[in-house]
Amino acid sequence: MKIERIHHVAYRCLDAKTTVQWYGQHLGMDFVLAIAEDKVPSTKAEDPYMHLFLDAGGGNVLAFFELPTAKPMGRDANTPEWVQHIAFKVGSVAELEAKKTELEAAGIEVIGVTDHTLFKSIYFFDPNGHRIELAADVGTPAMYAQLDACKWQMLEEWSQTKRAPKHAAWMHDKEFQASTAH
Repeated sequence: MKIERIHHVAYRCLDAKTTVQWYGQHLGMDFVLAIAEDKVPSTKAEDPYMHLFLDAGGGNVLAFFELPTAKPMGRDANTPEWVQHIAFKVGSVAELEAKKTELEAAGIEVIGVTDHTLFKSIYFFDPNGHRIELAADVGTPAMYAQLDACKWQMLEEWSQTKRAPKHAAWMHDKEFQASTAH
């Protein structure tokens, strides 16, 4: 079996209606489906919920659960907040920069534009405290080929040392980037 695509990714939200409105207003996601139950189908537990689904483009669905009777939402205090995030691809750096301006005008704090060599991105939080990343690809075929060629070596070295391998240090070398721009 080969996975076709992600059917949906689900997160918890504080308020279903606020979440649908925020993602529609700020990220242009259409509200496609809502399911509400008093009992969880898989576990049969009595736990009312609202499960909502948003169109994240390209057949991707972002879903949320509002759980009114559950303990308050939290996050893994041992994982830095920059680690857990939802990243969405946008069409260009110009779109990314325009969205940054729009989000800031709406009072949303934005980090970036951050240059990751292969892509540029911005970061911000949704009303539920989930970190969102918007990314615009800028890598060249030569860059992707070089990373592909060393991925297994990098993984093996990391596995043995738990130190960042230097196979991709070129990503921070502006001269190399200029020479691979096609």
